[in-house]
Amino acid sequence: MTESSEWLIYRGAGEPHEGLDRLPPPPPWRDFSGRQGRESGAGDGSEDRRLGANRHLAELHRPGAEELEMINAALYLRRPLLVTGSPGAGKSTLAHSVAYELGLGNVLRWSIVSRSTLQDGLYHYDAIARLQDVQIAAQGGFGAAAGSPGAVEGIGSYIRLGPLGTALLPSPTPRVLLIDELDKSDIDLPNDLLNVLEEGEFAIPELERVADRLPEGEAEVLTADGVKVRVRDGRVRCNAFPFVVLTSNGERDFPAPLMRRCIHLELGRPDHNRLATFVRAHLGDEAARSGDDLISRFLERSRSELLAADQLLNALYLTDAATPTSRDRLADLLIQRLDRPR
Repeated sequence: MTESSEWLIYRGAGEPHEGLDRLPPPPPWRDFSGRQGRESGAGDGSEDRRLGANRHLAELHRPGAEELEMINAALYLRRPLLVTGSPGAGKSTLAHSVAYELGLGNVLRWSIVSRSTLQDGLYHYDAIARLQDVQIAAQGGFGAAAGSPGAVEGIGSYIRLGPLGTALLPSPTPRVLLIDELDKSDIDLPNDLLNVLEEGEFAIPELERVADRLPEGEAEVLTADGVKVRVRDGRVRCNAFPFVVLTSNGERDFPAPLMRRCIHLELGRPDHNRLATFVRAHLGDEAARSGDDLISRFLERSRSELLAADQLLNALYLTDAATPTSRDRLADLLIQRLDRPR
């Protein structure tokens, strides 16, 4: 095997081998084992993936004066923060940075797709499962106990709050909610969000209808975190408005009523220092020093091409871990412009 191919795990030779044993640990931002989180006290490891396992070496998010003022304005005014900018500008990371610095726990994330509805963010009621359990109970499968899953008292077992619904639960400190890539939604969702974001509450009709038959009007439901909480009278109302970050890649305009209710922050392209800090937080000081030339090339290309910072991380990690002879060629293959014609 040639020197340039020694790093290859899959060789395409059609011969089984045990080369997988040589595969190094995953990049920190792609480690889903929870190991990083347990080591750093970051819960499930999501903060390490977003902020960097080496964030103690460098402050990942060093906002400028205007950026800092807009973030604090959203905190003071209890208003959602609408963050726009190109892919990889650090929009999603901002929510994790605020949660980490202020000790607000794990970030609740609602990733928007074209089919997302307000209901998805608030709660899900599994009516089919409840009907099936009622039928089984009627046949004696669960017995005749009033507290069986088919009874009114067990209705909460079929309700799970979504990320937005969980963020609006009453708590002494605000939760951080990331509504990611809102511009991917259909035309109705931004308008549908208005009332909930303005009032800080919502109703669960399935619980409202039976509240007078529930013990003290309360039902136990599951949150997006997987924790059981009690909801009274079928309504959820926050007492500390969550820190809500809505992100957009600028692919569409939002209605004026939504813009009026948000603090708008536009993130520009990161400079060399910020990219180096980003690399240092995820890969350490040595990677930032040895990859300085790739950072400079990335910045130069980004003046005329749409690139994302995580492409740079991928290139730096692989060219360092694999140490192929053709380092620059491999980096160019990984950092491909996102706006190229298909």
